[in-house]
Amino acid sequence: MSDRLPKSPDNAKSPNNDGGANQRISADDVAKVANLSRLTLDADELDLFTHQLADILDHARDIEALDLEGVEPMARPLPLVNVFRADEPGEPLDRAEVLAAAPSVENNQFRVPPSLGER
Repeated sequence: MSDRLPKSPDNAKSPNNDGGANQRISADDVAKVANLSRLTLDADELDLFTHQLADILDHARDIEALDLEGVEPMARPLPLVNVFRADEPGEPLDRAEVLAAAPSVENNQFRVPPSLGER
């Protein structure tokens, strides 16, 4: 993951770091991503999102460091089970009873407000 971070003075290789592998993302990097995403962030948002994104990248590094040799890939951790009841026909509802419960009825049908400016 760290090799995908944009290069900046904060994560450039130096004697004190390993090219960004343990370096948190900088506010400049977050500002650049926000600009590319056409987002305008104030200073407080930039600080908040810098910390949040750094935490996400740290977590991704933790996952990347796991030894997954021999672990079979899966789409979900638990088997998928249909929890719906069987779709079986039943007795139909009484039309008069249903229309009696509706807030508005016109010509023996539900009356609904117009949508999308229709009249």
